[in-house]
Amino acid sequence: MTTITTRKIEYPADGLTMVGHLALPTGVDRRPAVLIGPEGPGLNDFQRRRADALAELGYVALAFDINGGRWFTDPEEMLARVTPLLTDPDRMRGIGHAALDVLRAETRTDPEQIAAIGYGTGGAIVLELGRDGVDLRAIGTVNALLTGRPGEAARIRCPVWAGVGSEDPIMPPAQRDAFAAEMQAAGVDWRLTVYGGALHAFHHPPVDQKVVPGVGYHPQHAHRAWQDIIGFLAECLPIAE
Repeated sequence: MTTITTRKIEYPADGLTMVGHLALPTGVDRRPAVLIGPEGPGLNDFQRRRADALAELGYVALAFDINGGRWFTDPEEMLARVTPLLTDPDRMRGIGHAALDVLRAETRTDPEQIAAIGYGTGGAIVLELGRDGVDLRAIGTVNALLTGRPGEAARIRCPVWAGVGSEDPIMPPAQRDAFAAEMQAAGVDWRLTVYGGALHAFHHPPVDQKVVPGVGYHPQHAHRAWQDIIGFLAECLPIAE
């Protein structure tokens, strides 16, 4: 484990001032980098700690913002923000590109060695970066909306991993099958992990917000999903010894 430094970064996207969290490993050399997208309520300490954990492994990591610095505790407010976003791939791509530009501009980032992972809405955003043809080394998602505009998956240039809960009402079997068909038709190196008994947002510990049906924390699968992401990154974006 390595010593890290962190800092807040403000940047414009989607008509808002986004507030990202950058985590850097010790040293001055260029390192592989990971973009981290948060779920619909926004960027909170959970995702900031994920960036810190990746920096401790030796990656440059940027947890990006999607809500202009806001964390929504009211599901209705959150849905009013993210539902139109999730139906507009171009807006999602704009948010993703703005964050990616910040990560690439960091002097510690190796611009040829960048992966993107995301949770929920953030996962949908990083998948749209892939469908937009961005040169990434890996795309990983948890609890994300997985399907996109027909044919655009053919532009994905890297392996894709997706993790979903078997009982997630937002990603039922038909949607999982549609994702598999989309990736397979596009010739993508893809994999899908289904965590048995898990609901939507199974990865996120309980927080002070209203609980809605179909959402619930599953600590065992949360740990497994994180380990799966670490293994996926180690395969596709290894840290040189």
